[in-house]
Amino acid sequence: MSLHISGTPDDIGLSQAEAAARLKLEGANGLPSGNRRNLTGIALEVVREPMFLLLVAAGAIYLILGDVSDALMLLGFVCVVMSITIYQEYKTERVLKALRDLTSPRALVIRDGIERRIAGCEVVRGDLLLLSEGDRVPADAALISCNDFSADESLLTGESVAVRKVAQADAAELAPPGGDDLPFVYSGTLVVQGRGMARVLATGMHSEIGKIGKALQGLDNEATPLQREIGRLVRVLAIIGILLSLLLLVTYGFSRGDWLHGLLSGITLAMSILPEEYPVVLTVFMAMGAWRISRHRVLTRRVPTVEALGSATVLCVDKTGTLTVNRMAVQQLIVNGLSFVTDNSPAPLPETFHELVEFGILASETTPFDPMEKAIHELGLKHLSDTEHLHGDWALAHEYSLSPELLALSHVWKANDRDEYVVAAKGAPEAIADLCHFNPQQLAGLSAQVNSLAALGMRVLGVAKATHRGSAWPNIQHDFDFEFLGLIGLSDPVRPTVAPALKECDAAGIRVVMITGDYPATAAAIAAQIGLDEGGGGIIRGEELAQMDEATLRERIRHSNIFARMVPEQKLRLVNALKANGEVVAMTGDGVNDAPALKAAHIGIAMGGHGTDVAREAAALVLLDDDFASIVHAVRLGRGIFDNLRKGMAYIFAVHIPIVGLSLIPLLLGWPPVFAPVHIVFLEMIINPACSIAFEAEPAESNVMRRPPRPPHEPLFGRSILLLSLLQGILVLLATLMVLGYALRQGVADEAARALTFSTLVIGNLGLILVNRSWRHTILRSLEHRNPALWWVAGGAFAFLSLALTLPFLREVFHFAPISELQFLLCTLAGLGSVIWFELYKTFRRKTWN
Repeated sequence: MSLHISGTPDDIGLSQAEAAARLKLEGANGLPSGNRRNLTGIALEVVREPMFLLLVAAGAIYLILGDVSDALMLLGFVCVVMSITIYQEYKTERVLKALRDLTSPRALVIRDGIERRIAGCEVVRGDLLLLSEGDRVPADAALISCNDFSADESLLTGESVAVRKVAQADAAELAPPGGDDLPFVYSGTLVVQGRGMARVLATGMHSEIGKIGKALQGLDNEATPLQREIGRLVRVLAIIGILLSLLLLVTYGFSRGDWLHGLLSGITLAMSILPEEYPVVLTVFMAMGAWRISRHRVLTRRVPTVEALGSATVLCVDKTGTLTVNRMAVQQLIVNGLSFVTDNSPAPLPETFHELVEFGILASETTPFDPMEKAIHELGLKHLSDTEHLHGDWALAHEYSLSPELLALSHVWKANDRDEYVVAAKGAPEAIADLCHFNPQQLAGLSAQVNSLAALGMRVLGVAKATHRGSAWPNIQHDFDFEFLGLIGLSDPVRPTVAPALKECDAAGIRVVMITGDYPATAAAIAAQIGLDEGGGGIIRGEELAQMDEATLRERIRHSNIFARMVPEQKLRLVNALKANGEVVAMTGDGVNDAPALKAAHIGIAMGGHGTDVAREAAALVLLDDDFASIVHAVRLGRGIFDNLRKGMAYIFAVHIPIVGLSLIPLLLGWPPVFAPVHIVFLEMIINPACSIAFEAEPAESNVMRRPPRPPHEPLFGRSILLLSLLQGILVLLATLMVLGYALRQGVADEAARALTFSTLVIGNLGLILVNRSWRHTILRSLEHRNPALWWVAGGAFAFLSLALTLPFLREVFHFAPISELQFLLCTLAGLGSVIWFELYKTFRRKTWN
């Protein structure tokens, strides 16, 4: 039964206008999600944040003390900080929503008589769906035509056995799922075999899945190692902050007898220690990282995968469509020892080869999706259009599908001009030879022909024919009396981007493993073209792998980079063996049978162009262009994102040390307090956008793909990074304390000393941002890379500091006194001098970091 469109009103589908009207009337085809946040919800979350509550408490204390201007200014700053936080959160939420929309299931529909690929949420009642093996059904529908169709409905029924479906064009009322020979397919279920056309009867909450309220999909909520590490750090810092704040309150109250100001100082210290930036920065970096990766044609279905990309040590890739362009062309035909090279030649196809091409077409789908079948159809249309070898009027009566046991399929056709049925088979040459019952001598000759084509990098198919009388179909293909017709050699050019990307992987310490269903000779030819080393263990064939125990496989896989004649089920064994060897595995796949391997891999990568829905759902990443170079680019971006996240977190840790020190040490030494809550708010206005926006936008280090992968269990804050951040913060603290001590010793007024100290801290803070942009290159070298967000943050902070030092009403709010230009220059030199040592350190270590 053919699925081509006849052009009648019944099978041209809805018009675009009708579909848009129904979508507006009935709503999107989806289930409501409770984890989406709107602007109001984000604002309410911010209001409940500890930092906001501390600011409100500080403002209330100022009102009690009668300092209305300070209270109003502080509350004004609260509004500014809230606005920045809400903007960051809302931007992150919009990015996540865009990613959810991009990665939602797609549907193939017929509208206005044209096949269209649309988002699953846009499917409406009355749409015509085209379904094929591996598709996730987007809505409840009735099959109006189908071939050998079965579906997995375990999501709804709990039954793991697929159910058989039949077509019923007039079915209008849905029946409950379960049982064979029903014409209905249901939203969320999986097509496991065959093809069909179905008319949508119910969408969204009106579908079976909607009625029982079962969620179809969602991000994995299990905390990643990085999230757990950040959580531990936040808890430790929060406990330290509470204890130190209570200590300061008690010390201030008993030593100075002023409990209200003591409480204000305690709140100021708590605000300076409060680690609210860490989880925000992690969320922003992961979401924005996923968005940046998506701009390079790689969709991130699970945001935490971004942190895993930098740890990948092995990339397992399919040859067809990933290393090659997946645009097959028939290159050579062989019949009875005679060969014809097509090579896009205008010369006519000799009569000897007509039957081979004719039955190659009959063994393919009438509207092919597979690149090899498309190539055979194109050859037939080019050379057989004016012959009797094309049969558009024949009807497909029965199909035998490809299976792991027999890599061949057969189509049975009802011809109009004869009583018998015509059977066409194609598949792996050895499978076709098995169907034709070749003897050893014939097998040897066939093997030589296949190897000659495979050595040229071609994919080889065998073709056979048979006839059948009677209405009872044999159970298996072997029961037909097949006659071997010949071989079809197809070529698939290597993508021009693969060889450079492979060199980049080699420099980055990432091993590339090629997995293919082709012959070893074909795999070796492609590997030679792209520069992939076979490895000391040579090429491993699927039948060899099947005979290996796990220990042998683990040892052999260390030394082999090419696996040929593999079936999809064997990918899972390869993934598990690599994982057992301590590798971090990224695996590509496109078919239904690839799903277990994609799920088992640390980073599952599905094909967006020719992959199935079930493969995409099992994967963490989806390649929109199916290009190997895109995977390598995603790894490069993933490494850069993690580097920048580490820099941002290290900066937060370093900058809080002088803030905490200046909140606590002057009071313990009997000096006047340096900070009030308004000063902490000002600093947070620099720190928050710097760590979550400016560092996130930094380009990756130049050597990001010239160093080995990051160990998966390496903490965000290793000992060396922690010590460097600690040293950065302590030196800025010492510089500010020296300026404060010098000012007080010179008899400067408290307000002027505060202005000098705060200016030094702000300059040191900006210096920390600049030196931490790159842990490899100097500030001057970093200036070559554009980062507008950084300059907005730095320029805004410096401009506002200048206003706070010069405008009288702002000086009053910040409790500053005027300072001279020479004094400000002293602050600038002290602030920059406290961080310049890190530039010398980077220069000294650069050779080691190469």
